[in-house]
Amino acid sequence: DISLNGDEELWFSNNGYTKLPLDLNKEAGGNDVFLWYKTGDYRAITRIQFSFNDWMKKGLMNEGYHLVNKDLHNGAGGSNVSLWFFKGYTECDVPIVELDLSTNEADDTKKVQPQWERSACDLNRGAGGDWIHLWMKRQHQTYICDIQASDGDISNHELLRQGYTRIDEDINRDSGGPDIFIFYQQTTDEKKAITDLKISTDTKESRLVKAGYQKVKTNLNDGTRGTPLYLWYKKDETNKPPITFITVVNMMAKEEYVKAGFNVIDTDLNLKNSGHKM
Repeated sequence: DISLNGDEELWFSNNGYTKLPLDLNKEAGGNDVFLWYKTGDYRAITRIQFSFNDWMKKGLMNEGYHLVNKDLHNGAGGSNVSLWFFKGYTECDVPIVELDLSTNEADDTKKVQPQWERSACDLNRGAGGDWIHLWMKRQHQTYICDIQASDGDISNHELLRQGYTRIDEDINRDSGGPDIFIFYQQTTDEKKAITDLKISTDTKESRLVKAGYQKVKTNLNDGTRGTPLYLWYKKDETNKPPITFITVVNMMAKEEYVKAGFNVIDTDLNLKNSGHKM
C-alpha cells in the first residue's frame, strides 16, 4: 500500500506493515509518499505491475489485478503512475517475499542478486525527480522461459492472462509510434529457461536463424522511421547460464551495468528515431 501523510504512516506501522524508507517523490516536490508491504502465509502477491495510461489501467483491471488507488506522484505532477498487484497460482506465479527501491544505476547494480528482479517503470516518470525503481524478491529462483513483444492493447491483455509479466516501459517512448512493451514468462524449471537473447537489424537475421534462435515477431521500432529491430532468443546454449532477470535501462545507466559484469545488449531500442534512449 501507499501512505500519503503521517496519519496513514502511523496506521500502517501499527498494523504490521514494513515501510520502504525512500520518499517516492524524492527531488520531485509534492507530498511525502512511501511504499509499505506486509508479509504472511496466506494468498501471497505474485505479480506487481505499474500503469501510466488509461489502456494499461483497463487491461490490468480486466485481468484481475488489484489497484492501489493512490497517486504515486501526489502533488508532484508527471505521469499518472499507479501500482497494481496480482495473486496467482500458476507455474508463472512465485510469491514475492520482499521489496526494495533503487535511486540510481550504481544502486541498481548492487541489488541484482539471486531471486531479485527489477521493475523498469521509473516511479518518478515525468515528474523530474530521481529515478526510482521497485525491486522484488521471489520466494524461489525463477527463470525466463518465454519472451514476447506487443504493439496493441488487446494482445497486451492476452499476455497478462497467460501469466506473462510486462516490462513497464514503452519501448517506443517519445518516438511517435505506437506503445510497444516487452513481456516475459517465468518458470521454476531451469531446463525450460532461455539462455541467450539478441536484437537484430535486417542484416543479421540470417545468421541468427542458422544459429537456432527464435524470432519475436513484433518490430520494436514499429510505426517509426527508425531501423526495424527484433528480439531473438535461444534455449539450448549449454555454455551459458539460464537467464533469470530481464529489464530495460536508460542509456545513461548502460555503462554502470557493463562495469558490474551484466550482459547488456548494446543496441539503442529507438535506433535512428527520435524516441527515448534505452
